[in-house]
Amino acid sequence: MDSGAIRRVLALGLTVLTASGLIALASPGRAEAADFCSGHKVRTLSFSTGSVGIYKSNGYVCAVTTAAKVGRTAMSVSVQARGSLPVADAGQYTHYAGPVVVHAGHRCVWVRGSVGSASVSSGWILC
Repeated sequence: MDSGAIRRVLALGLTVLTASGLIALASPGRAEAADFCSGHKVRTLSFSTGSVGIYKSNGYVCAVTTAAKVGRTAMSVSVQARGSLPVADAGQYTHYAGPVVVHAGHRCVWVRGSVGSASVSSGWILC
């Protein structure tokens, strides 16, 4: 192969990589809770219109509410470490509410989440 052919092959490869990257960025994707929360998943609280993913890492607890159906609706998520006030995120969202992170150490936490009129409440967990 001469140098002109090598340049054409490299240019074609770069064009294909650039196009695939742009397509990936433009595609409507749905983020998973793991994209927002570090640590390992310790629990999923499911309910009729969505679920709450709960993650734990180094004494921190993170939670994200994910809607079962995409569309703008009222959503919320909150985490409360025993002896502390709850930390919450609520609003009109299309995919998810949160993440919400609290330092729980070795204390129990209470997690709540809602999508539309349905909700879930964990009670004291991760004690």
